[in-house]
This record gives sequence, structure tokens and C-alpha cells, in this order.
Amino acid sequence: MSKAFDAADALAVNTIRMLAVDATRQANCGHPGMPMGMAPAAHVLWTRHLKHSPSNPHWVDRDRFVLSAGHGSMLLYALLHLHGYNLPLEELKNFRQWGSKTPGHPEYGHTEGVETTTGPLGQGIATAVGMAMAESSLAARFGKDLVAHKTWVIASDGDLQEGISHEASSLAGHLKLANLKVIYDDNHISIEGDTNLAFSEDVLKRYEAYGWQTLRVSDANDLEALDRALSEAAAETQRPSIIAVRSHIGYGSPLQDNAKVHGSALSPEDIKKTKDFFQWPQEPTFHIPGEAQKRCLESVERGKKAEAEWNSRRDAYAKAHPDKFKSFQQALHKELPVDLEKKLPVFPADEKGLATRQSSGKTLNAISKEVPFFMGGSADLAGSNDTLIDGGGDFEAGHYEGRIFHFGIREHGMAAALNGMALHGGVIPFGGTFLMFNDYMKPAYRLAHLMGLQSIFVFTHDSIGQGEDGPTHQPVETLAAMRATPNSCVIRPADSGEVPYAWMVALQRKNAPTALVFTRQAVPTFDRSKFAPASGLLKGAYVLSEAKGGTPRVILIGTGSEVQLCVKAQELLEKEGVAARVVSAPSLELFAAQPLSYQDQVLLPSIQSRVVVEAATSFGWHRWAGAKGRFVTLERFGASAPGSVAMKNLGFTPENVVKAARESLKDS
Repeated sequence: MSKAFDAADALAVNTIRMLAVDATRQANCGHPGMPMGMAPAAHVLWTRHLKHSPSNPHWVDRDRFVLSAGHGSMLLYALLHLHGYNLPLEELKNFRQWGSKTPGHPEYGHTEGVETTTGPLGQGIATAVGMAMAESSLAARFGKDLVAHKTWVIASDGDLQEGISHEASSLAGHLKLANLKVIYDDNHISIEGDTNLAFSEDVLKRYEAYGWQTLRVSDANDLEALDRALSEAAAETQRPSIIAVRSHIGYGSPLQDNAKVHGSALSPEDIKKTKDFFQWPQEPTFHIPGEAQKRCLESVERGKKAEAEWNSRRDAYAKAHPDKFKSFQQALHKELPVDLEKKLPVFPADEKGLATRQSSGKTLNAISKEVPFFMGGSADLAGSNDTLIDGGGDFEAGHYEGRIFHFGIREHGMAAALNGMALHGGVIPFGGTFLMFNDYMKPAYRLAHLMGLQSIFVFTHDSIGQGEDGPTHQPVETLAAMRATPNSCVIRPADSGEVPYAWMVALQRKNAPTALVFTRQAVPTFDRSKFAPASGLLKGAYVLSEAKGGTPRVILIGTGSEVQLCVKAQELLEKEGVAARVVSAPSLELFAAQPLSYQDQVLLPSIQSRVVVEAATSFGWHRWAGAKGRFVTLERFGASAPGSVAMKNLGFTPENVVKAARESLKDS
């Protein structure tokens, strides 16, 4: 039986509240209401149920804590400081200021102890599902002696209203992820007022329908009731758990249960009344009673003890199962075989060729044989995306050793789950869908780049060349939007020869995501004895075919399926006596990262006549086309027709490339 809560616990709870009050007041902005209401639940969780080691925030078998309600970031910052993480009080005083470790919403990699970037509502709980999936996978492969932890989440009404939480929670229930525990801050308030304005469903009934354990605590200030509910959730081994905690936003302040306390600092007058309510000293601000600090710091020794016990089990495991332990270490460090590139398929020259989605499927299966922690799936499009791992087995409830994830028709949830797996570690995850549906997953896709995660996004059916499904399924602006994302690496291979190198880039980008973009339709596989080696992809752009007979007069730049048009146009131009160079540019980001000397070597600054050929909008290409450049691109939506017909009627022909080249030459 747990020991009784005492005055030190009450002090610690109120310390969390007052730190939030003082920090938001000093910053003159922020969200004090949520930390004031949820401080008791967070305190009970962090002192009695969360397995963590403040002296080693990266301990492999720690529980993960996700503050999905990221607007309440001062709740997390107060916890981190009080529990002995490397977050000095001075950082709390610099809340939301330039260069501080306490930004307005928690940021992964910026603040020690923050497991994921949250703030966009719904992302935290959805990312936590991926964390739970990764933990389940590792536990199934290596056993509970090495991997036995949980993922705890504090989520708000806003999180549970956002569509992504429905996708992710449904998947978690289907997979019976019992290591996932959610505390729902049921405070009945959103920015516009009472949640009844737009939200009246019974959340627990919804989660019961998903297959979750559902629990309720009627008073967020009842530490004993919170402890019992958390214990019951922690003991549940057959399904995920959610605890609805009836809290009061801005508890103890004159604005309790008022939407105004959600996103604004309390006024000095209201702070005085709040501190009077809690019998808290008005000065100094950021006051931390010794007993409160002492109670929270008990987690340091408790964490060291838990970690030491795990270290003993780890050492025993390593001795008893050296090969498996080596595999475990390789998974954690994402160690790739040194000869992996040699194990990838080589595609012979073929005028008819393959769809690059097909050569991608062959490549990822070759990788899966060599890299056991490489796994993934699709948003119900595995056959179309070619993302099935031969013999990989399905990742499903009770069979978490499987390497094929079935995300269902949940693109957004899939993207967040990939992020959660990448954050957790031990897995290099990939997920596939049609390129058009990047729009469905954009918030999670963006966060992958913001956090610098090795989430690999596989996109197929990449242009109007996919054909009859029509403009609803034919991406036009998508590539430009993806390329505009900071930290991006979008790769659109020209043929099967480039595909394995695209995958190598994705595998080697351990601190950044990669978007691999493949065709539905077959494209010729170039004869690399006549054309430059496909390894040129590694530099983002390269001279695929040099001009015959001297210095080129025009440079034809293509990506993906349109490179073949450049090659054919080169032949037509040369018959007219116009020397043309063909550049394959599968990744503008990789090319931009090369030295200027290499860029000039490929694009020749003295040659002003350039033609960009891509079945998408020209947006973002002007940097490379130059002032005299011409574009064979798409400035409208596509059309429903066989792919080859759509391409021809919308101007993607060798003859149209030649026409653009002539215009550029005339202009220059």
C-alpha cells in the first residue's frame, strides 16, 4: 500500500502552480490555467508512478512522458526543475524569452527531459502511440528484462477534439497497446469558453468503443484518488488506459473555470488573491519551499536505483545472450552494415523499365534482410506503395515482433506514429501513402522536420502520370510545399538505378526525415555504361548525359519521370546542331548542400539557357533555372485520363522541351 500523502506533497503541488503563475506573469504571456489545474495529477504521476532517472534523462528503459497539452508547458518545466533535471530556476524566470530553455511550447532536443515537441493539439497523444509501438516492438524482440516501460500522456480537451487523436487512439486500441496511459485534463474549458459550445460527446464512451480501459477521477485535487487511478491504469496489461480527471482551469485564482486564464497571464491583482488563497508568500517570486523541493528530489535516488537494477539485468542479459544483446545495441545506435550498399539491388538497363515504386519495393526488401530494426508499412496502400516486407510478419495485438505496420486509412496518425517511433529509438520507421495525401499528414510531417527525426516518408503516385484517378489524386503543388519545409530532403529518382541511392540517403540521415517520391508508371532504366553513374544522386543533382561535341548551349534539368523527356529532347536538339546537357536533379536540398564549385560544375554559370522539366508547379525552381530559364511545368490541376495521355496533353513531351530550349536560347 502506498504511503499517505503529506504536507510536503501539498507544498509541491502548490509550488508547481505558483511557478506557472510567476513565470507567465514575468513573460506577460503564456498559459497558467492548465498547470494550476493539473499540478496534483502531474505531481502524483512524477513522484509515484513515472519511472525516470533525472540524473540520466536518456536512460533507455525510462518511461516516456508526453505533455500533449503543450500550451501548459510551465507544468513540465516546473516538474523538470523540481525533480532535478538540468533546468535551472533562471531558465524558468526566462520563460518564453530568446535563447531560453523554456520556450512557449516544449521542444524536443532543446530542453533536457522533453521527449517530444508538442503544442499543435493532438500531436502529442498521437506521437505517444508511436512511442508505445516502438516499446512493444523492442520488448517483443528482446524481452522484458531489457525493455519494460510505459508511455504516459497528459492530454487536453483540444487534443481529443483534433482529428489526429481519433486516428491514433483508434489504432492504439486496435493494437491493444497496454503500455500507453493517458491522463485527460477534463476541465470543460477551451479558448472560446465552456467546451459545451462545440463539444458534448462522452469521451470515455468513445474510448471504451476504441477498446481502452476507461477510468475517472472526479476531483483533480484528491491525491489519493489520483494515486489509485494511476495504479489501476499502470496495472492494466491488456489495453491502453485513459483517466478522465475533472479539474478546474486556473484553480485557486479569481479566474478559476474562466476561459481567460487559459492563454493569458494573471494580473498582479489576481496573483495577489491567488497567493492569498494558497497561503503563499507574495514575495519573493519563484519561491520554492525546501520541503517541496526535497519531496520532488526523492525521484533522483529512486531513479538511480531503478537504473542500477536495470543495468544489472542488462549485464546479465549481455552475458547470457551476447548475439541478441549486440543486435539490441545496434538497433539503439541505428548501426548499419558497412557493406549495405553492396547488398542493394542493381537494375539492368531497360527501355521499358519499372515504376520507381516497384524498384523501391525491391530495395526496401533488400535493406530489411540486412537491417532488422528497419520496419514500416502503409496507410492501407501497401500493395500500391510497394511497402511490404517479405516475411516480415504483421505487427498486431499480441504479435509485436512483426515488422509490417498496418496503419489503416490514417495518414496523419501514421506520420505521428513514425515520429514517435523515431523519438523512442531502436527502430528506423517508414510509412507510405500517395504523394497527394501528404496534405493529410502535414502537421506531423512538419514536426518531423522541426524535431530532426529519422522518419522516412514513402510517397508514390507522384504526378499526373498516375492517370485515371484524376486531379484529386494528382499532386501539383505538393513537391513545392515539401521542399519549402526547413530541414527537408525530398528525393524524386529518375529511374530504378537512382532508387537504391535514395534509400541510402534516407538511412544515413539519422537526425532528419526524408521524403522518397516514386512513380506509379514505368520509366526507362538508363544504361549506366552510356550515362553517368546513378550514385550521382548522392549529391542531389548531377550531369546524367553530357552534350555531344563540346560545350553545351542549353542545360535541361529534370526530376523523376520527366528526366527521360530531357534525354529524348537532347537527342532532338543535337539533330538540330544544338549541344545540350541533361542534368538529373532528384533532390534540390542535397544539391543546395554541395559546395558552390560543384553546383557551378553541374549548371555552368556561363550557360544562361536552361529548361526545368517537372510535372508539378514551377514554384521554387527559379533559383536553379536562372533569369533566362524556361519551364516545362504544370501551373494548373491535372485531368482524368490514362497517364501517358495526361502527360502528353498537358505538355510533357520531348518536343515541348525542345520548344522551351529554343525559346531560352533565343532570349539569351
